[in-house]
Amino acid sequence: MSSAFPVALSGARAQTLMWAHEHDVDHAALNQLRNISALPWVEGVRVMPDVHLGKGATVGSVIAMRDAVSPNAVGVDIGCGMIGVRTSLTAADLPDDLSRLRKRIEAAIPVGFHSHDEQVDLRRLRPVKGSGGQERLRGEQAFWERFETLNPKVRQLETRARKQLGSLGGGNHFVEVCLDQDDQVWLQLHSGSRNIGKELAEHHVRIAKDLEHNKGLVDRELAVFLGGTPEMDAYLNELWWAQEYAARSRAVMMALAVQAVRDEFAAMSDGGRELTFDEGVNVHHNYVAREQVDGAELIVTRKGAIRAGQGDLGLIPGSMGTGSYVVRGLGNPKSYWSASHGAGRRMSRTRAKKEFTLDDLAAQTAGVECRKDHGVLDEIPGAYKDLDAVIAAQSDLVEVVARLRTVLCVKG
Repeated sequence: MSSAFPVALSGARAQTLMWAHEHDVDHAALNQLRNISALPWVEGVRVMPDVHLGKGATVGSVIAMRDAVSPNAVGVDIGCGMIGVRTSLTAADLPDDLSRLRKRIEAAIPVGFHSHDEQVDLRRLRPVKGSGGQERLRGEQAFWERFETLNPKVRQLETRARKQLGSLGGGNHFVEVCLDQDDQVWLQLHSGSRNIGKELAEHHVRIAKDLEHNKGLVDRELAVFLGGTPEMDAYLNELWWAQEYAARSRAVMMALAVQAVRDEFAAMSDGGRELTFDEGVNVHHNYVAREQVDGAELIVTRKGAIRAGQGDLGLIPGSMGTGSYVVRGLGNPKSYWSASHGAGRRMSRTRAKKEFTLDDLAAQTAGVECRKDHGVLDEIPGAYKDLDAVIAAQSDLVEVVARLRTVLCVKG
């Protein structure tokens, strides 16, 4: 089935193609997209079906610029993304009561504002092979030596950053146990660069806003750095580091989650069963890359979007407890080789807390082992767009490999 998309955004200056209809997108988000398209450095904008209002740049946007980059076109959670791995377990192997497994995962991976008491000793981890595993756990010393190249304002955060690596955070971040259409068990999680990424991003946004070429912008939150300047070089150096931090952190958490599952099933079966785990999928959805677009090297920012080049594997999650899709990119150049990063919010956290009750939360997460308290009410599934509709809108961008349904969800 061919997609009805893309459609061009009315009133945009640079070409802005959307995998959503204007009447389905919040008016403020549409204006934000038009503001982005009007920046003189923008070559084009691509809009994903999970699009919604963000700070400066819209969440669910892919922006290609010539010799320029806007920190808010990436977002403050630099490198935020997903990692997932299929296990040798099946639904029949899972206990009826998953509360003990949830507690074991929560004990292994700090959530919310918490961090590890000490930096995780990678030597005691059994990594998951492939993109989710070994290579992200190697080169630790060289990675941390690069911390000395970051700006002095964050140097005092090194100890905290070391302890937060391998911790989940809060908001829409999660660890889940899921089942695919063949009842095979998957582990997946969603997290980013924690406090250190936020501090780096906000530091550079402040610098960009004070640069002379940004003072006449319609929205100063869209302030950019220009190529060939020390400000651009400093930002990209710190951004590359933060993106790697986020990917490493996900790999560490997955190794911790895998060990928690191993320990739980060893306890259930008196240690007689060895579990296996397939190669992991570890993808950013808030990041920057230099890419060739129409024969020119451009700086492409994805804020709430994954790369979906030909054959690229990706993970597109829904809201709390509603599952995810494992997808393979079709390599569509119209979207700048991109696809959505999730279901996308359809209402703010404040509105969700006003509109929904704990009874609603319990009903919408029925059958899922998870928190069902006020602390996660703003993450209720009803606050998000319908994931299946989001996937259907981008049938020309990705093909579905697996549909995952959640049976256990750990939230910050």
